[in-house]
Amino acid sequence: MNREELKALGLTDEQIDKVMASHGKVVNSIKEKADKVDALESQINDYKQQIADRDTQLADLGEKVKDNEELTAEIERLKGENATTKSELEKKLEQQAFDHKLETALAGAKVKNTKAVKALLDMDMIKLDGDTLKGLDDQLSKLKESDDYLFESETDSQTPQIVTPGNPNGGSNSSGDDPFVAKLAKYQN
Repeated sequence: MNREELKALGLTDEQIDKVMASHGKVVNSIKEKADKVDALESQINDYKQQIADRDTQLADLGEKVKDNEELTAEIERLKGENATTKSELEKKLEQQAFDHKLETALAGAKVKNTKAVKALLDMDMIKLDGDTLKGLDDQLSKLKESDDYLFESETDSQTPQIVTPGNPNGGSNSSGDDPFVAKLAKYQN
């Protein structure tokens, strides 16, 4: 979407500025999330490399000191700790991937408030399978039927509401009588 396309639709410069500002907010939030994902992926790679380096160092050290039982026991303990750390890291990575896919899917479903929708979802039924979230689409479709106010409607975003300034009743009350004329008549008698 660019200014020329909006101008071709007959929008004024002021309307175009408002549309572009709104669009910029959406694009900037997506860019921020992408930057966070890139930073997290870099961290993940660093952690994986650190764990691999430690495992290599422990293996080398273990081969050099096979005769010393005490040192061998310490190395085995450290290997166990490294394995535990590695499995914890993998769990965190899986959770981060799941959270990222869920956020992306909810944004794609045009959810107004992701925190509110997440509270209504049964997370135990949603599983990450490669790049897809199984069990999410069914729950979202049920929520759209029961709580459609949580989702942006397509008709609202495509049809702008134009309101003219002034009094829509034209200055008369609903009964058609002017209350000031009645009071004036009362004082004149």
